[in-house]
Amino acid sequence: MTFLRVAVVGAGAIGSSVAEGLASGAVPAAILSGVIVRRPESAAEHPTLTLEQALVTSDLIVECASVAAVATIGPRVIDAGKDLLVTSVGALADAALRRRLLDDGPGRTFVTTGAIGGLDLLAAASRGDGLHTVRLTTTKAPSTVVQPWMSAEERDRILTTEVPIEAYSGTVQDAIRLFPKSLNVAVSLALATRLWDSAVVTMIADPAAELTTHRIVASGRSGDYDFTIRNLPHPANPATSAIVPQAVLAGIARLAKPCGSFA
Repeated sequence: MTFLRVAVVGAGAIGSSVAEGLASGAVPAAILSGVIVRRPESAAEHPTLTLEQALVTSDLIVECASVAAVATIGPRVIDAGKDLLVTSVGALADAALRRRLLDDGPGRTFVTTGAIGGLDLLAAASRGDGLHTVRLTTTKAPSTVVQPWMSAEERDRILTTEVPIEAYSGTVQDAIRLFPKSLNVAVSLALATRLWDSAVVTMIADPAAELTTHRIVASGRSGDYDFTIRNLPHPANPATSAIVPQAVLAGIARLAKPCGSFA
């Protein structure tokens, strides 16, 4: 049996979960070749690699670090003819980097579905100008909506609200710039539907919100679509949904053994 050799970039909540899953055999057709980290002690239970070593010993590089990491290592992976799986999907809001990673080759870039679903259906529905409108509404607890760039008045308005209030509504590009840790899903949605300029993203702060909710509403000639997703938080990092590492492992499984998977 041929195994897909996988290197994981990052040892945070997502990266460590993915590395552990690979090391424990959660993906039968894939093996962990090592973890790429800035501080080797942060991934002491797994072999560590430099990117240069990973490009020799691995077939797939899985980014679980940051938008900046995608911009830094992504082109090097693609130039080396290796495959890249991106979790920090917000990086692809940069049109130049998106073209570099998706169009130039010789390596290939794949994107995890992450914390939302329905992307395969929406990608199909959008073909042939089949979707005219798409909207993402994300509802979170006020403390997780507050951002460093906000004024004192805006932070106070959000933190003291007793009812759901709108903290932002606008484009995908502005959404990921203003809420870089919360709205990667907006970029995933735009990537699937190709409605980069017309998709509307809204952030709601709700003091009653116990879980993060993503609601996707889309319509057009293909039909009307309405998805609501509520994910439990990752136990090691409440800012990350627990489903994300599982989505990454599921993606690796499809790449390792595509026969029988949905395409």
